[in-house]
Amino acid sequence: MRKSNRRELVDKRKKLRNFSTSAESTLWNYLRDGNLAGRKFRRQHGMGYYILDFYCPSEKLCVELDGRQHFTESGKFKDKERTRYLNTVGITVVRFENKRVFEDVNFVLQKIQDYFKQP
Repeated sequence: MRKSNRRELVDKRKKLRNFSTSAESTLWNYLRDGNLAGRKFRRQHGMGYYILDFYCPSEKLCVELDGRQHFTESGKFKDKERTRYLNTVGITVVRFENKRVFEDVNFVLQKIQDYFKQP
């Protein structure tokens, strides 16, 4: 079931946008308004029953930022299921640890661009 921005997730998506992590806010400043190679990104975009941190529709690319909860056994399992689902609908997932955004944002941006199909 591939439904984008399901109506029942609207409130949750709004809440996630309004209370984003500092890593998400920092990365969003680089991704918004086509700042990265002219690509449009959406923040907290719904796909199926999942909410993606950042999504670039033209590239079918999902960028996820991972905090502590992603490194537990439960978190790893959920991330694996989520990635599997997104891959089945043709979306590539790239993940970064939150701290990487603060330590080397240029590395993060370059890695994201490496997934773009054309320059």
